[in-house]
Amino acid sequence: MTRELEPAYPVRRPEQRAVGVGLCHQRNLAASGPPAPRGIGTKLTRRTKKQAITSARPWTVLTIRKITDIEQHSTFSSPDTLCSRRTELLKGPNKVAVPKSQSEKDGLPVRELSFDARNPRLVEYGDLSELPESEHIKLLWKRMAVDEVLLSIATDGFWDYEPLIVCKEDGKWVVIEGNRRLAAVKILLSPKLQKDLSVEGVPELTDDIKQTLDPLPVLKVAHRQDVWRYLGFKHVNGPAKWRSYAKAQYIAFVRNTAKPKPSLAEIAQQIGDRHRTVQRLYRALMVIEQAEDGGVYKREWCYKRQIAFSHLMTALDYDGFADFIGLAEKEAEDPKPVSPKKLTGLGEICVWLWGDNRGDGIRPVIESQNPDLRRLEQVLKNREALAALRAGHGLNVAWDISKGDDVVFEDALGDAKTALVKAQGRVSSGYRGEPHLLALADTIADMSSDLADTMHRKANESRPRRGTRTAPA
Repeated sequence: MTRELEPAYPVRRPEQRAVGVGLCHQRNLAASGPPAPRGIGTKLTRRTKKQAITSARPWTVLTIRKITDIEQHSTFSSPDTLCSRRTELLKGPNKVAVPKSQSEKDGLPVRELSFDARNPRLVEYGDLSELPESEHIKLLWKRMAVDEVLLSIATDGFWDYEPLIVCKEDGKWVVIEGNRRLAAVKILLSPKLQKDLSVEGVPELTDDIKQTLDPLPVLKVAHRQDVWRYLGFKHVNGPAKWRSYAKAQYIAFVRNTAKPKPSLAEIAQQIGDRHRTVQRLYRALMVIEQAEDGGVYKREWCYKRQIAFSHLMTALDYDGFADFIGLAEKEAEDPKPVSPKKLTGLGEICVWLWGDNRGDGIRPVIESQNPDLRRLEQVLKNREALAALRAGHGLNVAWDISKGDDVVFEDALGDAKTALVKAQGRVSSGYRGEPHLLALADTIADMSSDLADTMHRKANESRPRRGTRTAPA
């Protein structure tokens, strides 16, 4: 039986809010996907009017349940997810399960709250475990649109009924959910941080607003595993979606730490995503971890300092890549999906996908998924083309070799004709008697004539001579 605790955190029912008006300022304002990267020195502007809820209607109070009961529910949510789950979470036995904070004052001082070095949003930017707090805030500000959250908190204050979720790790209170909000508060409370980040246009904080910023409301959990269903629903397929790399990190964390160990099918069901998608995310991350464990590639070697995770996810679905590294099928859900005998090839794939920033540096050969991934797959299937790529001749040269001389020759003729048609159409308006252009045209004419003579000669040689007989079979 679930023990009912005292009412807490008042939240309006979804039907009492205007359509399109968000409940909580701490949620991503762009629910369709991750925000575009922002540079240091962003000037804050008021994009929308204050997202307030009319006070004329009565509050509806949600029931709080014990934190130990979270695992018994198929969904674990908090007030800020109501906009996507709507009324069904307010009905039946699976009410919204919100863990009760055990803090004496239902809050913790800002100075005692630490950023999560394992934040799935930021793992693609490298190891954050040794990153100073100021650099962590700078990374969040630059990449995670903290300015939007900051402006809202500066105007409305920090709302008590959307607390941070924290757990104690290595003697520190680590914020599992709410790192962007914590960064916003720390910036608001620190003129030095505002100067270092070149933050402009911050509204002057009133005394009432300041009182909401320190201490901050928190919900304490014993382990981060206790809230994996909530985080999965909210960020994998909910209103504040993570990028694919962050999703993969989360899925692997649940797979490897939850007790009892869930299957990927169970994880997919809990977070509301397709089983196949979860399998692809998990397999791609396991490939990266296997490369690191085998010492053939490290994430911090990435040339552009950020892993293009979707490149790898897509590549692993192509036969050429799978055969090159001896990849297991995604249905196997293998934590080591690459053949141990082909780890060297995996290291090469990683460098071609993401480059290597060590020494003089090696740029990735993949500039965009389309058409580069398909071209690289074709190169991997051709020994001569692969040798050219390994020798540093570039993807385009290797791809030409992989196509064969006959295909390259035909493509070159077609390209030459297209270029000549383009030049011929502009000769009357584009040519003004320049001698060097005339000399270039003469050279092209001579080359074209030589090429045609050679082709005619080869064509005549291939024809059977008059009077000769074909030997009987």
